[in-house]
Amino acid sequence: MSTPRHFLDLDRLPATTLRAILESAKAMKRAGRNGSTTLAGRTLALIFEKPSTRTRVSFEVAMRQLGGGSVVLDAQGSHLGVRETIADTARVLGCYVDAIMLRTDKPQKLDDMAAAGAVPVINGLTDATHPCQLMADVMTYEERKGTLKGATVAWCGDGNNVAASWIHAAERFGFTLRLAVPEALRPDPARIRWATERGAKVSLHTDPKEAVSGADCVATDTWVSMGNNDAERRMRLLTPYRVDAALMRLAKPDALFLHCLPAHRGEEVTDEVLDGPQSAVWDEAENRLHTEKAILAWCINGTRPDA
Repeated sequence: MSTPRHFLDLDRLPATTLRAILESAKAMKRAGRNGSTTLAGRTLALIFEKPSTRTRVSFEVAMRQLGGGSVVLDAQGSHLGVRETIADTARVLGCYVDAIMLRTDKPQKLDDMAAAGAVPVINGLTDATHPCQLMADVMTYEERKGTLKGATVAWCGDGNNVAASWIHAAERFGFTLRLAVPEALRPDPARIRWATERGAKVSLHTDPKEAVSGADCVATDTWVSMGNNDAERRMRLLTPYRVDAALMRLAKPDALFLHCLPAHRGEEVTDEVLDGPQSAVWDEAENRLHTEKAILAWCINGTRPDA
């Protein structure tokens, strides 16, 4: 039996593979939504220990558009790691489905499932990273502005799981990343070292104006995520990092604004930016569908989804 093709994190796959998946996603988007039999007869298990609108709908629709089906297990229905080990659950699900998407808290659960199972495992989000989102972000930027290689991206806000995947992406796709993050909420230093030791241009800033100045893209995320229990502290620390029109004016005139959604309007971003001409958040949301189709086809079939 061949080793499953997992999609666990951007740093675990070579840049050539990630680029091939992106090109496939672009081809799938051009081809439209109907008629594909790429994953006919295949089934995806979606396990949600953390709820999500975009992740659930995009993966379910992705499987349907590729000719396959899906089964959803939420936090109440799965009891992952409670009544049996994660490894045992992975072995059982591997008897029924062709791939597993896991959205969870601890990344170790993802690793345990991938290590034990006989089918591909896809990281739908952990507290550490969010690689599917970054594939959509890269695709969105390149649709609007061409290659991301050599560009400058400014991240403003919490050094969270999305920021972590931006760090991985900076190394894999060859762009400069400036992280404007309060010192108390900075990303894991080991992750930044991983990127910079491989030649990536990743820098930390406490002043968002410094990070955004001349940037090609400005990105942010919510300040209080699921599982955070220090909302008041986070709001106090992150208020200076709000992306408003004045901050966006420091970026290049044609700079894009990205946000993985859901957005808390008036907190991390103002309405005038989210709904403004530089915002690409709705294309970004749509592109989750197309990149996930390409990821699924690569994981399950090992082929380009347009082949």
